Amino acid sequence: MALKKVFFIPLLLVYMLVSLACAYIVLPEGSESSAAGAQAANKGWAGIVTHVGETPAGDLRIDVTMRNDTGVWSTMRAVDGKPALLTGGDGKTTSCATVFVGTGGHRLAPGFQMRGYTSDQSGQPETQLLYVECAGAVAAPGSTLTIDYIRFDGDLDYYVEVEETNRVPGKLVLNLDEVVTDLTYPVAEPVDDLIRDSGTEMIALSDNVISLLDVQRTDAGFHFTWQNVNPSQFALKTHIGIPPVIGADGIIYGVYETLDMADVPLTPAQGSVTWDTEVAVPADGDTFYILLSVESKKPRTYVNYALEITGE
Repeated sequence: MALKKVFFIPLLLVYMLVSLACAYIVLPEGSESSAAGAQAANKGWAGIVTHVGETPAGDLRIDVTMRNDTGVWSTMRAVDGKPALLTGGDGKTTSCATVFVGTGGHRLAPGFQMRGYTSDQSGQPETQLLYVECAGAVAAPGSTLTIDYIRFDGDLDYYVEVEETNRVPGKLVLNLDEVVTDLTYPVAEPVDDLIRDSGTEMIALSDNVISLLDVQRTDAGFHFTWQNVNPSQFALKTHIGIPPVIGADGIIYGVYETLDMADVPLTPAQGSVTWDTEVAVPADGDTFYILLSVESKKPRTYVNYALEITGE
């Protein structure tokens, strides 16, 4: 009997360790399908100088395009209250207090680039282009512009992001001698399986299914009709906010607001519901992508989709 006890205890310990280990198995990245498509290497955000000129007041102005090279959906903005830094070829520096560089709160798809967004800081929606101004400065040959920024990558988890515990710092160093004027928007680097057809069905909370039923071009922009199908045993709301769009001019149209602040109807148990959203866009242009965030996985967590509405 003593011999049995000697072997029994180690065997029991091995069994317990194996059992516990099985309870904490983590699936490797890529084992679940992703709305982002195939992920590329994360290189952060890239800044591209598209124009270097002078304001009517005689100050230096640098127009910028931002490209998402993170490999995932991401939002970014220049660090609040921190000036950009102009460094001349002789090493002398100038502080640049006017900095409008960011995505306006929106998440941009990987491989996409943009040059502006809709802002309502003035009390009414208007296009905010991305640029930096340096009072009294000139761009001598060899000058660079440095911008500190922060970004937030991947799915939007409101409870994490509101505390900014997932923010990633970055630094842009732009060579003002390298001005690019022939960019194509919004897709800079195609990503496999990223762009979806407008009729795609998207899984939301509790296996609800969100879909875009109809797209109408109006005098003001786009009118979207959405549907949510709820197979569960209880009524719920599935939030998508008011989805913005981006087109061939590189502007994100639609003012950002917290996604679950937009009004959305309650979907009855084992039922469906439809509702409408609108976004103002210019009359010209027929190639647009909806930058859609669907509440999924858990409340106030959002998965992102790029829906093509070209030719609608």
